[in-house]
Amino acid sequence: MPRDDIRSRLGLRPVINVSGTMTSLGASIVVPEAVEAVSAILTEFVELGDLHRQASKTIADLTGAEAGFITASCSAAISLAVAAAMTGPDLAAIERLPDTTGLKDEVVILSGHMVGYGAPVEQAIRLTGAKVVPVGQTTHAHAYQLRGAIGEKTAAAVYVVSHHVVDYGQIPLKVFAAVAHERGVPVIVDAASEYDLTGFLADGADLVLYSGHKFLGGPTSGIVAGPKERVRDVYLQNRGIGRGMKVGKEGIVGALAALQAWKTRDHDGIRAREKKALDCWVEALEKRPGIKAEIVPDPTNNPLDRLKVSVDPAEARITAWDIADRLAAGDPPVIVRDHEVEHGHFYLDPCNLHPDEEFTVAVRLEEELDRARKSNTIIATPFEERLLAREASILKWPD
Repeated sequence: MPRDDIRSRLGLRPVINVSGTMTSLGASIVVPEAVEAVSAILTEFVELGDLHRQASKTIADLTGAEAGFITASCSAAISLAVAAAMTGPDLAAIERLPDTTGLKDEVVILSGHMVGYGAPVEQAIRLTGAKVVPVGQTTHAHAYQLRGAIGEKTAAAVYVVSHHVVDYGQIPLKVFAAVAHERGVPVIVDAASEYDLTGFLADGADLVLYSGHKFLGGPTSGIVAGPKERVRDVYLQNRGIGRGMKVGKEGIVGALAALQAWKTRDHDGIRAREKKALDCWVEALEKRPGIKAEIVPDPTNNPLDRLKVSVDPAEARITAWDIADRLAAGDPPVIVRDHEVEHGHFYLDPCNLHPDEEFTVAVRLEEELDRARKSNTIIATPFEERLLAREASILKWPD
């Protein structure tokens, strides 16, 4: 860790992030252009309406939409987009929310898309006063079920693109949008962690929502793209429930700079650096007893790969979750992608590494696997015990 690392001054652990673009770890390394822009605007005054107009032009340029809007986060964008679908430009209705009296106030969403990203996606919908109407079963959804769920009170249809959703038995976006549009219902796509800035609109989305602080590498923010009138209605929510979700000048300018930098980013060079890290880890884990390491593509077709590390406890002498926990507790802490760890594997994501950190990760993996091999018994914390410990840790507040 560099001597001037701000984390040491704040008494924070110098985490190495091989989990990905996770909000709980700070999301992403902010690109230099955004860092410079945020620093430059912090001491200056601007008319935020004009700043939003400039951001809208850039969002439109990158997405092919007519307009765009920057808000506090993608989660906030879900709430604001749903609110806009209910109120339109009616300022009195905007001020009344979450009282939805007299408004269409039902929102349909596939049961397999009702995921958690640190909070339930359906809560972001319900914050507006809207009622959530699940479509289909968790593992099976059909067009006829969507048609049956849409009624006179339906204000919007929400579609989630994420590695968290059930990845089989769901309605494809094109079909989902076509059915919703048959009934005059707008489609809102939550694409928080997606690279694709144009495809969702082409497939029928009316509004697409992105995170500005994940793959784009901006400060914490959310991005809305779509037709001018619909984006205007989202923007107007700042006069209502959106007031508590407002983004400051630094967030807008930083997201704007990240968007502009996206156009000239060396994506091939980034992929090459990520491949170098993946190859380093494959080599470190090669011929390790009980360990299988394979490079796998992103499940939502983002142009990146991760390393899937599968663990056979009988051979490796340790479970996948115990490896993950020991890496996180070590020095330096290495945080892996462990959302599927009960299946005996975790992932190493190279997208947020600082230079040469892949070598530190490889050393830490080797250290923990070597320790496990020397154990007289298999290191196997009962998984239910781990779950309960993690749940208990949520309730802890620092002394």
